[in-house]
Amino acid sequence: MFEIVQYQDSMADEFRRLNLEWLDHYQLREEADMLVLNDPRGTILNNGGYIYVAKEGDEIVGTAALIRETDNVYELAKMTVMEKWRGKGISKLLLETCLQKAAEVGAVKIELFSNHQLTHALKLYERYGFAYVDVKDSPFETADIKMELRLKK
Repeated sequence: MFEIVQYQDSMADEFRRLNLEWLDHYQLREEADMLVLNDPRGTILNNGGYIYVAKEGDEIVGTAALIRETDNVYELAKMTVMEKWRGKGISKLLLETCLQKAAEVGAVKIELFSNHQLTHALKLYERYGFAYVDVKDSPFETADIKMELRLKK
């Protein structure tokens, strides 16, 4: 049975590998991704963000991150599940963990940038109440979708 745990620096290589796997599959890798994947502690954790990983035994099978944009706004990012583990509810649990943490720290909004190719992920976000908004201020050239979720105070 899998579990969601907080990221540790010893997981950096797997965090990077899992995210590059899906980015490269969809030909979406960009310099902005590499800045985060090459330094998750410096770009996410040291700036007030959070990273979670899904583990099955000792194997890391999924990841998700909350990147702090402002005191009240976080970006959901780097969410992926290893292909052989998809369809088992892992992405839902990662998303729920991120939403719970965002609520705990007083976030009022979570935003995310995505691409139209990621249909399964987009449907998941829709089910959790994320709404489509105009794509503005994207750090990614390939991001043709932006979604936001307003949290209750």
